[in-house]
Amino acid sequence: MRWSFILFFGTFFAAYGLVNLYIFVRGWQAISQGSPLRTFYVPIFLILSLSFIGGRLLENLYLSWVSDLFVWTGSFWLAAMLYFFLALVVLDLARWVNHWLPFLPSHVSAHYAALKQWTAFGLVGSVGLLLLAGHINALSPKIQTLDLSIPRKNAKMDTLNIVIASDIHLGTLVGQRRLDKIVDRINSLNPDIILLPGDIVDEDLGPVIKQNLGESLRNLESRFGVFAITGNHEYIGGVEEATRYLVDHGVTVLRDRVLGVNETITLVGREDRSISRFSEKTRKPLKDLMEKVDAHFPVILMDHQPFHLEEGENNGVDLQISGHTHHGQLFPLNFITGRVYELSRGYKKKGKTHVYVSSGVGTWGPPVRLGNRPEIVNITLSLIDDKG
Repeated sequence: MRWSFILFFGTFFAAYGLVNLYIFVRGWQAISQGSPLRTFYVPIFLILSLSFIGGRLLENLYLSWVSDLFVWTGSFWLAAMLYFFLALVVLDLARWVNHWLPFLPSHVSAHYAALKQWTAFGLVGSVGLLLLAGHINALSPKIQTLDLSIPRKNAKMDTLNIVIASDIHLGTLVGQRRLDKIVDRINSLNPDIILLPGDIVDEDLGPVIKQNLGESLRNLESRFGVFAITGNHEYIGGVEEATRYLVDHGVTVLRDRVLGVNETITLVGREDRSISRFSEKTRKPLKDLMEKVDAHFPVILMDHQPFHLEEGENNGVDLQISGHTHHGQLFPLNFITGRVYELSRGYKKKGKTHVYVSSGVGTWGPPVRLGNRPEIVNITLSLIDDKG
């Protein structure tokens, strides 16, 4: 195991523990001394804060409804934890300001203990409503349509109907019912090709096998096939097993591979950047992959993480498809992804290269989306004679 991997998870668990400790202490302080609520608060908080980690560990030891319950509970807690933390920071800043520049009315300050408790109740109710709204939103992907034109070269077809479903994250949270709905929505668009640009599997393959989700993937219908690449989550859960499972269920996985489709376009599928974190290997440079491309046909590149978009532009890619970002998934994390990535979501043109970064159709961690919609992307690609 590489040190970067250990450092990443060490940092995650440290931050997770500190944030939960902060929320616990502030919640405890909000409950009046002697209140019977304190008796229930400690065990409930421990269950909520430990459920996600415990559920993920239990999945590897004993996959059952018990592990499912812990994973679902802990996943919702991840979202709740974010909003409790943000709200408490704001409240503590207001309390600090009130200490130096009092602005609360005197009759409110006189009943400060009651104010804290009612504020806690209001905060719990508000976060609960946010989670409910975000979960409903996560279950309701939109169809994002886009019309693009690229040079025909020697392409056999005039148009290509492409459907893209990024970041499905199949597993305990995105199970058969949800996948079947995604498959039905994709098939209703009558795609020529279906592209799955990474994070198809959510880490552990066990829940995917148990629910036989591969058979739902077999139901995907397109004229020329279903093509995928690896994402970071395939590597987290075991890339060889995940890739083998997808291939066994009708998905062509391009791992630093180039493939022609119906004498119309060339697909280039890159390994995920995580390959160097989880193994001694490195992915091939895009320049090397492009040397295998037939210059007589347009090129579509799938690269899971949208870093260094100039690479596609500099190497003659006509259309790049990426995912990974979820556009933050939970507001206001989209502001962070907007700073990390040149393009966190949507369309951009760099020189002659069209780039689309999908916010994804599934969810990681919390089965919740706030501030953005899950999406299935439908691109009508027109292949035109190049005038220039």
